[in-house]
Amino acid sequence: MAAQLSPSALHRKYLFVMELKTPRLAQLASLAALLFVFILSASGQNSSSQHPESSLPHDQHAGITVSAAPLTDASRAKHIFGKANPLDAGILPVEVFFRNDTSEPIQIGLDTIELDVHYQNGRMDGIESLAPAQVAGSAAHPHGPSAPRERRLPIGISPIDDKKTEKFLETIRPLALNSDIVPPMGSIHGYLFFDLQHDLSLVDRSSLYIPDAVVIPSKKPLIFFEVSFAKP
Repeated sequence: MAAQLSPSALHRKYLFVMELKTPRLAQLASLAALLFVFILSASGQNSSSQHPESSLPHDQHAGITVSAAPLTDASRAKHIFGKANPLDAGILPVEVFFRNDTSEPIQIGLDTIELDVHYQNGRMDGIESLAPAQVAGSAAHPHGPSAPRERRLPIGISPIDDKKTEKFLETIRPLALNSDIVPPMGSIHGYLFFDLQHDLSLVDRSSLYIPDAVVIPSKKPLIFFEVSFAKP
C-alpha cells in the first residue's frame, strides 16, 4: 500500500514546486514583454522609413498627399548643400514630397507652384519658385555678378563660362524637384527654392501653394493643394 503524505507534507511539496517554477515563469514573462516591445519598435521604424515625410506639414485629398518642410536651419542647409548653400543668398529651400496612393499617374504643374506669404492686413504675396540655375548663380555670387571684363578673345571665340556657378549647379540640380509625374502608388521628392531676400521671418506666415495637378491621361484636374507653414 502506497504511503500517503500528510496535509502539511503536501503543502511543503507544493511550495517547493512553485519555487522551482516561479523563476522560470518570470523569465518567460520578461522575454514575452521584450518581444512585444521589439515588435512595436520594428513596426514603428518600418512605417517611418516607408513614409519619412508623414510628420511634416501636409495637405491630402483624392489619394494624393503633399508634404513639405522649409529648410531654415543654417547648419543643416550647409550640410546638405555645402558651399552651394541657397540660404547664404537669401533663398529658402523647401523640401517637398508628393505621394500618390491611386492607380493613375498624376502630373504636377511645377512652374505654377508658389510660396504664398500672408500678412495680418489681409494682403498676400505669391513668390514664384526659382530654377536650379538661378539658385546656383545667386549662391555663387550672393552680392551680385561681378562687373564684366574687357573682351580679350578673338572674334568668334566664346568667353570662359562662370565655373563657380556651374560647380554649384552640379550640387543643386540633383537635389531639386525635377520630375512633374507622380507614378501610381509611388512618390517623388526634392527641393523647391524661393527668394525671400534673407527675410526668414516670412516663413512662419507662409504656405506652399500647388494650383495645378491633373490625372493623366484623362487630364482631369484636381483641387489645389496648400501646405501651411504657419506656427500654431
